[in-house]
Amino acid sequence: MLKIYHNNRCKKSRAGLQFLQEKGLEPEVIEYLKTPLTEGEFRVILMKLNKTPFEMVRTQEAIYKSDYKGKNFNDDEWIKIIIENPKLLKRPIIETKHKAVWGDPVENIDEVL
Repeated sequence: MLKIYHNNRCKKSRAGLQFLQEKGLEPEVIEYLKTPLTEGEFRVILMKLNKTPFEMVRTQEAIYKSDYKGKNFNDDEWIKIIIENPKLLKRPIIETKHKAVWGDPVENIDEVL
């Protein structure tokens, strides 16, 4: 099982997919903006990443700056915020059966291969 949570409009996400393909791998591509993650799926990914929800927030996004910057939320609240606003999720995320990594830089992907 090899999955990439992907946004085709994102340069870093495209680079991650290309990195996998150049290694001869064809991951399941999950366009998470079109098919949003469920809370359960995101919790599993976070566990595999060994990250907190906030560590996976794109703080440069306009919605973060306008609605969330400087406010305190617990992990459950951040999970809900990210699920409701998937643009906030850092990408790409590469997931295997037992582990996941944030593919920025792309060399991070080697950790799960």
